Amino acid sequence: MNQTVGSSPPQLELETFGSVHRIYPMRAPFLTLGILAFLIGTLWIGQGTGLVNWPKSSFMISQMQWAYYGAALAALGVGLMGLALARR
Repeated sequence: MNQTVGSSPPQLELETFGSVHRIYPMRAPFLTLGILAFLIGTLWIGQGTGLVNWPKSSFMISQMQWAYYGAALAALGVGLMGLALARR
């Protein structure tokens, strides 16, 4: 598994019955982190805009800065999910 600049992402090859299956070891972590970041980001957007009042004692409710932070985190999550799913 030689890695050079500009080459394809690291992959492992698994040979079964004459066919080769490629395994991308970072797909699952990127997808998991992307989904988690997206869900937390949308929660922050809801809390920051005042649409989600949960939990009642949260300091983030109706604070627009948290809506912006949530938008950035959700965008990062979408990017991670896209990166995970594009590696084929």
